[in-house]
Amino acid sequence: MKAEKLFEHFYGYPPASAQPLTAAGSPRRYYRFSDAAGNTVVGCEGTDAAENEAFIALSDAFSRKNFNVPKVIAVSDDRLSYLQTDLGDTSLFDERHRIELLEKAVRGLVNLQYGLGDAPGWHPYPVESFDERCVLWDLNYFKYSFLNTVGISYSEPKLQGEFDKMAQRLSRPHARTFMYRDFQARNVMVSPDDEVWFIDFQGGRRGPGVYDLVSFVRQARAAYSPEVQQHLKNVYFEVVQSHEQMSREEFETQYREYSLLRSLQTLGAYGLRGRFERKPHFLKSIRPALAALRDLVATPFEEYPYLMNVIEKMIDKEFSRLTVTVGSFSYKKGYPEDTSGNGGGFVFDCRALDNPGRYDEYKSLTGRDTPVIEFLEEHQSVATFKSACSRLVDQAVSNYIERGFTSLSVWFGCTGGRHRSVYNADCMARHLREKYPEIRIVLNHREQGISEEL
Repeated sequence: MKAEKLFEHFYGYPPASAQPLTAAGSPRRYYRFSDAAGNTVVGCEGTDAAENEAFIALSDAFSRKNFNVPKVIAVSDDRLSYLQTDLGDTSLFDERHRIELLEKAVRGLVNLQYGLGDAPGWHPYPVESFDERCVLWDLNYFKYSFLNTVGISYSEPKLQGEFDKMAQRLSRPHARTFMYRDFQARNVMVSPDDEVWFIDFQGGRRGPGVYDLVSFVRQARAAYSPEVQQHLKNVYFEVVQSHEQMSREEFETQYREYSLLRSLQTLGAYGLRGRFERKPHFLKSIRPALAALRDLVATPFEEYPYLMNVIEKMIDKEFSRLTVTVGSFSYKKGYPEDTSGNGGGFVFDCRALDNPGRYDEYKSLTGRDTPVIEFLEEHQSVATFKSACSRLVDQAVSNYIERGFTSLSVWFGCTGGRHRSVYNADCMARHLREKYPEIRIVLNHREQGISEEL
């Protein structure tokens, strides 16, 4: 671990503990290092020295102006690792119900955007400003990483023509404001004294400030109500007026147009990280993001008629995609509720299989624990049961896809809904995920309180 070696080199002793922190979408890796007294720092290991340099330089520039950002403590010779102050584990996303913190974040954002000025020493990464190329990168990200996974046809020349038009309208190559680029609640930390701190700004550049507001307010997983969104827009507009004169009409126009761009860029990210890299957080974000885009284009953008047509077809296709709900339940607590309204699907009875719950060593475990899995897979009857279930379900799924159906349920029941049914539901979900990557799979272990989208 390079960051751990940097810690030892800087402090003169190895860390007492090294805890990996949850990774997001980037290849950077973060660790929390502590010493014997319990003092902590965060170590970062990157893959791009230029990206790290951008963060280090921006952190220094913001810190000199007393903005709430992490300070860089030490940097490795190859610039691929660094240590920074530890801002804890509470993000604004965890506290997004607190309006006063959301307001602080928006006001702090404006300070960052207008406060950097002509501060020397920082080098934007990967480009100097938000020009036409940047807009086209975002739009092509959407096209190749999401639109092309949906399975609809479109005219490449017509779509590119409107992409070019959007790039000309939305680029701001000479903006005086700092564009955070990925300003969202997960990139704002909340300290115990309710101060907000800003992280993950290494992709910043000169560009339109309203883009950042859109990124924050319209973050699909944050699910801010329309009233909260409007309130935060008003706060931002009010604070901006102390820095530059912008009419309300101009502000609203920019907000709407950057909402479209950011929505498409975000879907590109969710497509890449979710559908290609299979990261659950991004897969779960797709449908809320599509719903938000659907609401946005309910009033069409007249400047982009062909794009509107493509988006309409894309959303129709996505929301008509087959969703297979796979789940486990206990017969003692009754059959699962049909939430689809069509009453269709399968219920497989696992009670003919040997029950791990009858043995003391397995009683406290579930069908997701290795000892239970090994116990069940030692029995040929389990393999035979799984194979028979898969043949029946595969036939239905293939037929439903061909006929354009949107819902199918596959439930496994056993005595307690803990061992056999959980194991078989997990196996079925993995089987369908591998065989039918185009479908949506929701896994629901009712008695375990587990619901997730694969």
